[in-house]
Amino acid sequence: MNLSLEGNKAPDFFLAGSDGKMHSLKDYRGKTLVMYFYPKNNTPGCTKEACAFRAVHGALEARNTVVLGISRNSLASHQRFISENKLPFVLLSDPQNKAIKAYSAWGEKKMFGLPIVGPIRSTVVVGPDGTVRKHWERVEKPEDHPQEVLKYLEQAVAS
Repeated sequence: MNLSLEGNKAPDFFLAGSDGKMHSLKDYRGKTLVMYFYPKNNTPGCTKEACAFRAVHGALEARNTVVLGISRNSLASHQRFISENKLPFVLLSDPQNKAIKAYSAWGEKKMFGLPIVGPIRSTVVVGPDGTVRKHWERVEKPEDHPQEVLKYLEQAVAS
């Protein structure tokens, strides 16, 4: 099933951030927004992905790009995760799965070989005009993915 959002207007959201502010899509109008959805703080894959986004954060900022990580975790959990991993970007809490579902980051997946339903690791790039430019529906290699996002943005600007 194709869940891609590419070419469509990005769904709005209104979520609490680790910075103590409420965040919505309109807050990022005029910037490129990278929203990466992940299952849970302090798990091996999610930690690798967050640290890999930390590694490319400066290069993304230089391209007028904001990174937001989104999961169901509480703000307190986000604060610990940010502190332990020295993350330079905001994490948003979506305990009711509203943005997660709106961005097709909820569904069936396998855990230890068994099918479960829950958050799917995925990433969406929203352009300055609010349109979804790129949608990775399922991220398989979280430690390599942020470099893939950076490469996509470099190529998108060059073309």
